[in-house]
Amino acid sequence: MDETNRAAPRDFEDLRRALVDRSGTLSKRLAQVAQFFLNHPEEVAVSTLVRLAQLANVPPATITRFAKELGFQGFAELQLVFRERLLGPRLPYADRLSGMADGDLDRPGNVFGSFVEAAVQSLLRIEEALDRTQLDACVEVLATSEVVHVAAARGAFGLGAYTVYGLGSIGRRAQLVDNLGSMRAMQVAAMGPGDTLLAMTFDDYTPETVEVARLAAQRGHRVLAITDNALSPVAGLATHVLYVNEARLGHFRSQVPAMVVAQAMIVGLGRRLSLGENFQSMKNENPVASTRVLAKDGGGRTAG
Repeated sequence: MDETNRAAPRDFEDLRRALVDRSGTLSKRLAQVAQFFLNHPEEVAVSTLVRLAQLANVPPATITRFAKELGFQGFAELQLVFRERLLGPRLPYADRLSGMADGDLDRPGNVFGSFVEAAVQSLLRIEEALDRTQLDACVEVLATSEVVHVAAARGAFGLGAYTVYGLGSIGRRAQLVDNLGSMRAMQVAAMGPGDTLLAMTFDDYTPETVEVARLAAQRGHRVLAITDNALSPVAGLATHVLYVNEARLGHFRSQVPAMVVAQAMIVGLGRRLSLGENFQSMKNENPVASTRVLAKDGGGRTAG
């Protein structure tokens, strides 16, 4: 198709869908730009073309070609989509990020303040963007799982370890796929038919975590994922995905929003399991009373 005749995405969500639809069809360089743009929307909104090319490790002409491939006249028109996404409470952070000099991070106090602001702005974004339907679906899958196997490594290891602890604290059997002795394939093979894999990985996607998700999916296990965007290699392997796009400060990623999502999932599951156990206990003690509870209508009155 002639790139000048391609309809350009109207907003950021439309752009994200267009990139997902074209996943696997872009050249290696253009796919690299797409991955970077989705993972660093603030930087795209406030940085120059030359600066973005340096950050994405591609020539500036590649970014221009990427914009035209999506139907835009050039990079400036594409950048407007990212700038519009920053309207509201996120703009001050974008301005500050744009003006931050490397020297500002020479003092630990400035580093601390920058991480705090990055975490706050990430939480504002995830509060707006998180798909609550997918969150509910993840909780339902975990509620019907015999054992939850958590695959998380490198930068996501802390998140995965906490998730295993949190699931265990609410009575859900969980274990970390730690790849000890490079035995990840054997660990996946040990999963039972009623088990679920929860994969957590972000840009630059840990290869071992991706492989564990692929092996689990091939064996027919349910796979849940917490990752950064729809182009993530684990997104297509999962039955349900929670997207968490975290702000970065240099090489380091704020882990606060992903931790909040994991905590919400764990607490939601705890409530789900607790309600089920309470109802079963009441049913065993008083079958008539439990039947009347089921018959209550939305106003709290007993039907019939």
